[in-house]
Amino acid sequence: MGRLSAVFVAICIVLIACSVGAVLYLRFGLSGTESSIVALTALTGLALYNAVTTRLSDRSDVSGQIGDLARGIADLARQVAELGRRVAAIEGKAQAVVEKTLAVTQPINAEIGEVGGLIQQMAETIAAHDSQLKGLTPATATPPPPPPAAEPALAAAPSVAPVPVAPASDIAHAPPPVPPPLPVMPVAPAPVDAAIAAPPPLPPIPPPAEPPVLAPPPTPPLAPAAIAEAKPPEPVAPPVVAPSIPPVPVAAPSPPAAPLPTRIAAGRFHGMEPDAVVGMIRDAVDNNRVDLFLQPIVTLPQRKVRYYEAVARLRVGDGEPLTATDFLPYAEAGGLMPKIDNLMMFRCVQVVRRLLAKNRDIGLFCNLSTLTLVDSETFPQFTEFMEANKAIAPALVFEVTQAALRGMGPMENESLAALAQRGYRFSLDNVTDLRIEPRDLAERGFRFVKVAAPLLLNRSGITLSDIHPQDFAGLLSRHGVELVAVKIETEATVVDLLDYDVKFGQGFLFSPPRPVRPEVMQGIGDRGDVIGDAPTASTAPAPLPAAMSGGGAPPVAVRGVSSLAQLARGASARN
Repeated sequence: MGRLSAVFVAICIVLIACSVGAVLYLRFGLSGTESSIVALTALTGLALYNAVTTRLSDRSDVSGQIGDLARGIADLARQVAELGRRVAAIEGKAQAVVEKTLAVTQPINAEIGEVGGLIQQMAETIAAHDSQLKGLTPATATPPPPPPAAEPALAAAPSVAPVPVAPASDIAHAPPPVPPPLPVMPVAPAPVDAAIAAPPPLPPIPPPAEPPVLAPPPTPPLAPAAIAEAKPPEPVAPPVVAPSIPPVPVAAPSPPAAPLPTRIAAGRFHGMEPDAVVGMIRDAVDNNRVDLFLQPIVTLPQRKVRYYEAVARLRVGDGEPLTATDFLPYAEAGGLMPKIDNLMMFRCVQVVRRLLAKNRDIGLFCNLSTLTLVDSETFPQFTEFMEANKAIAPALVFEVTQAALRGMGPMENESLAALAQRGYRFSLDNVTDLRIEPRDLAERGFRFVKVAAPLLLNRSGITLSDIHPQDFAGLLSRHGVELVAVKIETEATVVDLLDYDVKFGQGFLFSPPRPVRPEVMQGIGDRGDVIGDAPTASTAPAPLPAAMSGGGAPPVAVRGVSSLAQLARGASARN
C-alpha cells in the first residue's frame, strides 16, 4: 500500500512541475529553455519537500512503536519477576513440606527397620527350632506302649501278696468249702497278665519276697506246680522267680506289627520305596553325578538366541538320567535341594563367565528352590558367593515357581530382597494362571514371566485371567517385565504367539536341552581363574569347592571365609 501511494505522489509531482512549465511557456511568454528550468526546479523542490515530510512522519511513527515496544518489554520483565517470585515461594513451601515429612517419617522408618530386624531374628529362630524338631522327630516316631497297664500290676501286687503265703496249700489240699482261697485265684491272673503286657522298663523293679508267687499264672501249666510247691513260704520264692522271668518275652506278642513300607505306584520309580529313591538321589549328589543341560530362549520372530535356561540331570545307578520332574519331589522331601542348587549355581556362574567372554548380549536362567532360601547353613554361603560374583548379575536370572512365590513367608522374601539388592533379577516360572500383579513383580525384582504357550493361547477354553491373554504381554511390558512363551512345539504355535506380541520363546521346536561341553565346564580352571588353594578339576563335569562338594559333613569356614566365597573372589579378581 505504501508503494502505491509513493508512486501516486511522484506522478502528481511530475504533473505539477510540467503544469508550471507549460503555464510559464504559454501564458507568460517564456522560452522553452526557461520554462523547462523552472519546471525542473519546481519538480526538485516538490520532491525534496515530499521526502522531508515523509521522513518526519516515519520518525514519529517509529518512535511511537519503539515506545510501545519498551513498555511491552517492561511489562514482560515484571511478569517474569512475578513468576520467579512465585516459583521461589512454591519451592520453599515444597522444601518445608519435604523436611516436615522426613522429620515425621524418620522415627517410623527407624521403627520399621527395628521391626524388620526382629522379624528376621524371629524367622531365623523359628527355622532353627524347626530344624531341631525335624531332627528329633525320628527318635519319637515310635510311641511307647501305654503305661496304664503296668500301674494296675504294681498296685495289685501288694494287695494280693499276703494271700498266697498261707492259702496256697489250702487251694491245693483243702476241701472246696474253704472261702478265703476262692476269691484269690480269680484276682491273681489279671495283675500278672497286665504285668506281662507292661513295657520292658518295668521288670528291673526289685520284686518283694512274697509277690513272685503270683508270677506263674500267665503260663497255665506252671500255675498248679508253682502253687503246690509254695507250701514253705520262704524257700519256694526263689525257684518261682527264676522260671517266671523267661516267659515274659515269650508271652508278649501284643505289640502291633510294623506297617509295610509304602511303594510308589507309578512313574519313573514304579515299585520303589520313597526312602530308597531319596537315598539314590543323595548318592548321585554326593558323588557329583549332576549334569548341566542348556535349552535356548530365542527372540521372536528372528529366533536369535538371547538366553539359556540351565536344567539339572542326575545320573543314577542304572545310567538313565533323571529329569527335574522325576527327582524334584523326592529331593525336596529329603532336604537335598540346597546341595543341588549349590552345585547348579556354581556351574551356572562358570557358564555365564564363559558366555560373556564371547557375547555380552547373553544371559542364563537358573532355577532356585525356596528350601535354599530358608536354609540357615547354605544360604549365607550362597549369598556370599553371589556377592563376590555380582559383576555378572545382569546376565544371571533366578527362576521361582508361581506356587512357591505365593507361599513365601517373611524369611523367603528377605532372602529374595537380599539377592535383588545385589543386582540379580528373577523370573516367574510354572505359571498356572494369569492372575498376576505386574507392579508387585517389578518391585520385587522380577523381570520375566514364563507362561506355557497352550495356557497363553487359552486353547483349553478356561478363563484364567481378568484380562484377555492377548493384552497380557502389553500389561507386563508397561511395568518392565518381559513375557516368555515356553513349551512351543509347532510352527503354528509360533504364528499364533506373534499376534500376542510375545518377544521370547522356548521349546523343543527351537532346541531340546543339550549337555554342556566338558571344556566349557573346565574353562575357569583352564584360564587360571581359580585361586591356588581351590580344588583342581577332576573327572567330574566341573570342579567343586569344599563348601559345595555335596558330602555328608556340613561346609566349614576357612579363615572366616567359606571356600565358595574364596573361589568367587578369585574368579572376579582374575576377570
